[in-house]
Amino acid sequence: MTKAQAELASLSRFVFRAPDWSASLFSTLLVAAIVGVAAFDSQFFLDDAYRGMVYVGLPAVVAAFLTPPIDRLCGGQFTYNRSALLAFVCEIVVVVFLVAAAVVVAISGTTQALVSDALVLALASIFALRLFVIMAVSRRSLPIATVSASIQTVAAAVLGIIYGETVGYLSAGEPSFAIDATRSDMLVVQPDEFVLLGLLCLVYAVAVWVFLRAVDRPWKRSLGVSVLDFVRGFIGHTAAGSDELETFFEKIGEPAIVPVTVLGIRRLDGTEKARFVLPTVHPGPMGDIGGGNLPERIAATSDGLAFVPHAAAGHDFNLVTEREVETLIDAATRAHNRVEYSRRATRSDRNRVGGSTILGQAIGDDALLVATHAPEPADDIDFSVGLSVSAEARAGGLDEIMLADAHNCNDGLNGDRPGRIGPGSRRSFDLMEAAGRLGVCLRSADRSPLSVGVAADRTDWTPKDGIGPLGVRVAVFEVAGQRTVYVLVDGNNMDCGLREEIIDAIDADEAEVMTTDTHVVNTITAANQVGDSIETDRLVELIVALVGRAEGDLEPIEAGMATERVEVTVFGTDRTESLAATANAMVQIGGVLLLTVVVAAVTASVLLFLLTG
Repeated sequence: MTKAQAELASLSRFVFRAPDWSASLFSTLLVAAIVGVAAFDSQFFLDDAYRGMVYVGLPAVVAAFLTPPIDRLCGGQFTYNRSALLAFVCEIVVVVFLVAAAVVVAISGTTQALVSDALVLALASIFALRLFVIMAVSRRSLPIATVSASIQTVAAAVLGIIYGETVGYLSAGEPSFAIDATRSDMLVVQPDEFVLLGLLCLVYAVAVWVFLRAVDRPWKRSLGVSVLDFVRGFIGHTAAGSDELETFFEKIGEPAIVPVTVLGIRRLDGTEKARFVLPTVHPGPMGDIGGGNLPERIAATSDGLAFVPHAAAGHDFNLVTEREVETLIDAATRAHNRVEYSRRATRSDRNRVGGSTILGQAIGDDALLVATHAPEPADDIDFSVGLSVSAEARAGGLDEIMLADAHNCNDGLNGDRPGRIGPGSRRSFDLMEAAGRLGVCLRSADRSPLSVGVAADRTDWTPKDGIGPLGVRVAVFEVAGQRTVYVLVDGNNMDCGLREEIIDAIDADEAEVMTTDTHVVNTITAANQVGDSIETDRLVELIVALVGRAEGDLEPIEAGMATERVEVTVFGTDRTESLAATANAMVQIGGVLLLTVVVAAVTASVLLFLLTG
């Protein structure tokens, strides 16, 4: 994961799940009651609280219940939970405006007209806030979104008319009050102030439109999509668990043909013991969006214990929708049905060039290769690099190649060295050279009967701890007295040094530790790698115990490998980086742009107050 991609993923920390609507409404009425007790001075305490809930809380309650059906009628997707929370926040904004104005009046001795002006400004401000949120979440045009956005402001204005007896003023020409701001001083609200409120709302609507258009322009020019689509999908996924983000990704995706390689392992009686499945895509982008839960989905289709290691593919090969996983599963099934089994395999061998190491083992004329750069940190191996590495191994005389990226040593964004293994990099050539040498060695190596033992533990860790639902899985391959241990942890990369600690604790001739690179753990933080949140001693102890169980499960087997190529829709070349860079750039300049728009809107508001005063 590049720095730009990590910064994009880390934006999820600003998104939270909206509380249940009942909790938001309770808070709304509680605050309104407190404001009523402070603002009104009747003979009964409960009467003050009641008046506060009616004149301060009722507009928020009306907005909370009316916004979702009206928004959905207009084609939006606003929920009651979001609506109630937004109404509560807007109520707080109104209270803050009024309290601030009342404090100024008390200190400076100015007239109550200031509080009346503050109320008008507050109602216009919450209209702008609601308009911005509704346009971002429901992706409606400005005129349509205005209908839902104006509900709370209109409700408050109607109550102001009723309570302030403005209707009487219209008929008798006499002013009256709208809110008893203090016991002795009445807050006078006249009909022309409602006209001012309408003008302010118009100014703020234009300001919101200008801001969104300015933010949206770079997205449409570079990606051909709207930022509002991304914001709505991003919030919907991280806050409500929806799949709206996939709709956005479909618009930027492009088709790609990817290999899906299967290593089938079955007992001598024909029953399946284990299955290694390697679709050459990236299990991202996050959560269960796209292929984020790819390892678990594929593992569920295997009769034996499934191993789904990380393939040589970066974020450009993220699946755009979860539906694409079914395409890969079908391809894996077809490949499994074509496997030609053999009882014979080679002892494992390891070849290191520069900082890159490949552990390989031939099964028949095919080979399982596991690449790592530990103890140096590294991230994904690019798709093109993986194809070149496999071709180098195949040039030595091997047939099918299953190239797994161990993905087992990373320092997050702390290091200066780029973690991605891209074409033309030193590491890419080191991998190709190591694979070429290893391919020659494995092709000419002696073959002997293969025995395999497996064990697994889903663990009590959760994605919050950096461990996915598959937990930890271990396979032990025994050939001619040599035991090779393959450890697979369902996580996204691993803290530097942990891989070596695990291997040192395992009593085996050869061993390698892999992670699935599952992205179900990445709705928590941008990295959340194995070792960040859990006690590593417990993990090491668990793996050692699983190796012992797998060794006890050793039995003669036959195995074979087959590959299917299938077309899926992925993010596409450099799309992920472009998306991340555009989003991060807009976050950086968005604050300045927002400040500029707010200053312009406030200036226009002051002019309106002066002209209508």
